[in-house]
Amino acid sequence: MSKKVAKTPPMGWNSWDCYGNSVNEEQLLANADYMAKYLKAYGWEYVVCDIQWSEPTADGFAYHNFVPLCMDEYSRLIPAPNRFPSSAGGKGFKPIADYIHSLGLKFGIHIMRGIPRQAVHAAAPTITPGITARDIALQYSICPWNTDMYGVDYERKGAQEYYDSLFELYASWGVDYVKCDDIANTEFLPHNPYSARKEIEMLRKAIDKCGRDIVLSLSPGPAPVSEHEHLAANANMWRITGDFWDDWDKLYDMFNRCYQWQDYVAEHSWPDCDMLPVGHIKLCEEKNRYTHFTKDEQITLMTLWCIFRSPLMIGAEMRDNDDFTLSLLTNAELIDVLKNSHGARQYRRNETDGKGEIVWKSEGENCEYIALFNTDGKERKISFDAKGEKVRDLWAHEDIENCGSLTVAPHGARLIKAGK
Repeated sequence: MSKKVAKTPPMGWNSWDCYGNSVNEEQLLANADYMAKYLKAYGWEYVVCDIQWSEPTADGFAYHNFVPLCMDEYSRLIPAPNRFPSSAGGKGFKPIADYIHSLGLKFGIHIMRGIPRQAVHAAAPTITPGITARDIALQYSICPWNTDMYGVDYERKGAQEYYDSLFELYASWGVDYVKCDDIANTEFLPHNPYSARKEIEMLRKAIDKCGRDIVLSLSPGPAPVSEHEHLAANANMWRITGDFWDDWDKLYDMFNRCYQWQDYVAEHSWPDCDMLPVGHIKLCEEKNRYTHFTKDEQITLMTLWCIFRSPLMIGAEMRDNDDFTLSLLTNAELIDVLKNSHGARQYRRNETDGKGEIVWKSEGENCEYIALFNTDGKERKISFDAKGEKVRDLWAHEDIENCGSLTVAPHGARLIKAGK
């Protein structure tokens, strides 16, 4: 596995939370412009086009079953030119990638595991002479929530070559990040969890062969903790949850998931808590839909993701960020914890019926970080152990007296730095 990418948790924007299947070229490039202007200086760099970019009729979060997709002569999906006009004439995503690179950013795409069903049904050619899509498909390996693809049979001649041809194409476009879906989950396949192991390995081989550094992200989750070694050997990040949305119960559940994965966070290999549903989301269905998280819950979200060291992928239509949302994403002291801390652990958890306090700790250079989380619906005072007379509040950006306890808002968090 390449060790050149994702030395620290990737940070970027993904189109799913705000545009679902329907994102277009204008929306991608406008959010890239916003990132370059307001966020790049803080470490944000990936602009990721999520699912169904090959479907001309995609228009929301619902999938259109068995609709025709745009595909090249070797059974590889290509962008729909009505949504991505610069892709016309066989250019693919290269013009978009070139523009994003010109901003000093990186470009990513979503793919589904496998080979298009329409190619299989038509016995369409693959890159390997004499081998059709039908020859390498696993007809019983299907996604339960999307009808686009069949799995690929790793034992068949032409199977690895098909994946190699995909990443050769993506490399020629200038893709820096690939989110592969329907490949890491256990919830949808309870009788055969992690059954796509061989396809994960084919992805890894194809990336290593393509000649371009590409981050590999696996979705959805939860990925099985028991497979942490295989995941780390083949991917740069993998989801530890299903789709995460702006609901307190989902956020509360992430404390359990982070605890389960705390031993397996490492350079180049990041358990992924999923996207940040902050700001203006779900535009494709509800024009005025802003996150349902309170401001304190959003601070909890950002604090947990950063001390645990999850990748950060913004879900908002960034052009509509208000001052508070922008402040969440440009807290340089918080991002320093994400980038430069290590050894995060759940230090203490005292709760009754899901209400109480959780304390996490991690190490920095000559310092310690302490995160205090209030899972109660009312204000609480939470105690902590920190050396020295003063500590620094990383949300207030000020030094405070080390009094041994801090008041934490309902469903809120405080993050302090103790030491130099």
